[in-house]
Amino acid sequence: MTAIARPSCILVVDDEPTNLKLLDRMLRSEGYTDLVLVQDPREVLTRYQANRPDLILLDINMPHLDGYQVIEQLKTLEGPLLPPILVLTAQHGRDCLLRALSAGARDFVGKPFDRGELLMRVRNLLEVHLAHRLVQEQKAMLEQMVHARTAELHRTRLQVVQRLGRAAEYRDEETGNHILRMSHTCALLARQVGWDDAQCDLILNASPMHDIGKIGIPDAILLKPGKFEPHEWEIMKTHAANGAELLAGDDSDLMQMARDIALTHHEKWDGSGYPHGLAGEAIPMAGRIAALADVFDALTSERPYKKAWTVDAAVALILENRGKHFDPALVDAFLGVLPGIDEIRRRYGEAGTAA
Repeated sequence: MTAIARPSCILVVDDEPTNLKLLDRMLRSEGYTDLVLVQDPREVLTRYQANRPDLILLDINMPHLDGYQVIEQLKTLEGPLLPPILVLTAQHGRDCLLRALSAGARDFVGKPFDRGELLMRVRNLLEVHLAHRLVQEQKAMLEQMVHARTAELHRTRLQVVQRLGRAAEYRDEETGNHILRMSHTCALLARQVGWDDAQCDLILNASPMHDIGKIGIPDAILLKPGKFEPHEWEIMKTHAANGAELLAGDDSDLMQMARDIALTHHEKWDGSGYPHGLAGEAIPMAGRIAALADVFDALTSERPYKKAWTVDAAVALILENRGKHFDPALVDAFLGVLPGIDEIRRRYGEAGTAA
């Protein structure tokens, strides 16, 4: 006997005590010591689950449950790999053997047992089962490795995304806390309007890049403390299209949403926004959400050119622009989660953020 089969567990099911003793003696003489002997077929499921055998020797003709019924019970169990079943039968008719094989048995041995034949079939089935189990374990290991690598790539991508977002904010004399507040507010609003966990996670990580296009705006305009001249405002508005261009070319859900947000977070519900004058539902929902979250945080935060507004004043402006700048249904959702948005502001607050 090979060393491969030696530690294998074998479940032997036969209602005749004499047959159980005979099989026990035959198998032990060949070095199989981990044997589970079952005389009552009604105990098979319990003993199987307790021992998880590598091979089942199963009699067909038994009281209470015959071998075919036992096989059907075993097939209902949840498990990645059912062990092979070697049928033990005194019936040598073709129909009986075909029925056993059709039910799920892998092989059969006739009674009375031929020791050499029995042991060879046991050995062959155990070796095949071991090979199947090794393949399955390798598959599971590879899946774990792929999952871990995918998670690592996802984390790396998110870190790059977050740093790109912060780079744009730093050029605009804003802090990283703005994108934290804005992105978490986006996720909260998205959940309020019915987005699932995966979509909320996407907007949480895509929205920090909403102003990435500001990287291409000259400092003289971007950092100007006063009001823009008309030609300066036209240059400033190009940051939306520039940001979308920077983020184009990646087909991942994350980068596609980031591109949509960068391009459309300055569009307005009534069509008066930029860069394309989109209106209503022509504006992607992610862009509408980002617009509302961005404006609210900008209003309630201090900038070099303005004091922070109070929350009440910011909410009043948002209500005034319901159906103009902002999606009316989204404004209603915003009011419904205002306590949660306040919590986000406290968690990621800083000096110069209104109370």
